[in-house]
Amino acid sequence: MTHKDVLAALPAETKAALTQTDTRRGLRHLAGYLAALVLTGSYIMLQGPLWGLALLPHGILLVFLFTLSHECTHATPFSQNWINTVIGHAIAPVLVLPFVWFRYFHLAHHRHTNDPEHDPELEGGGRPTTWPDYLRYLSGWGYWSSNVRVLLRNAFGTIDASYLPERKHHAMRIEARVILAVYVLAALSLIWSPLLIWLWLVPVLIGQPVLRLYLLAEHGHCPPVADMLENTRTTLTTGTVRWLAWNMPYHAEHHSFPSVPFHRLPELHAHLAPHLKSVSDGYTEFTSRYARELGR
Repeated sequence: MTHKDVLAALPAETKAALTQTDTRRGLRHLAGYLAALVLTGSYIMLQGPLWGLALLPHGILLVFLFTLSHECTHATPFSQNWINTVIGHAIAPVLVLPFVWFRYFHLAHHRHTNDPEHDPELEGGGRPTTWPDYLRYLSGWGYWSSNVRVLLRNAFGTIDASYLPERKHHAMRIEARVILAVYVLAALSLIWSPLLIWLWLVPVLIGQPVLRLYLLAEHGHCPPVADMLENTRTTLTTGTVRWLAWNMPYHAEHHSFPSVPFHRLPELHAHLAPHLKSVSDGYTEFTSRYARELGR
């Protein structure tokens, strides 16, 4: 059975319940996440004993804001869409990830998942197949350099990707220029204090490889077919990782039914689990298997 067959077999009332958003659940999850960021950030600011070790968990928390931004593109974490929009824009400067642009980039990824000719995530050669490519991918160089080019092109160049609707070009241009202005102010702040170096720049650089490993599991080594239960992987992992990633390790479930909010994905998993075709028993298992295949 494909994902369409499985979803078609679900009762209408079940599907309606699965797609119910809940602002309180979203805000509660966000409050816990921000509390963790404040905790690690405060320890760095106060330079507690071995404070340098806090840079990695702080960086992981920062870069995994990507998963929240991703959810906001679907307008599912919060019932009020203005909250999704505000949070998506707030995250954008932290990750060099312009929100309006990312929404349409990501919708195209959903529409053409793992299609080597049309999935924008596979532009520029796709996922790593050799050790040099793999190490370059893990460094985050491809992510940072690509997103900086997107930002500059949207701000000053020609916006011409087929999946970016012309009616949104002006909004993309404005958001890119606003983000660049934020970076100018951030750079000027370094004249008086190096705080942003330790609370933002260094942490996101060292945290990015962890996010890269996580994201590679979503579709890496999945076939280019239309069935979301096969072209997307669900990774069985700990509650901590699911919390960090807003339940996105249930990724085949998310791709099968994108309008299901993060807090309902475990319920959707219970319905889809017998039909999943790409599953890994944890990120260590996936990463070890992926590494063994490099260069073959």
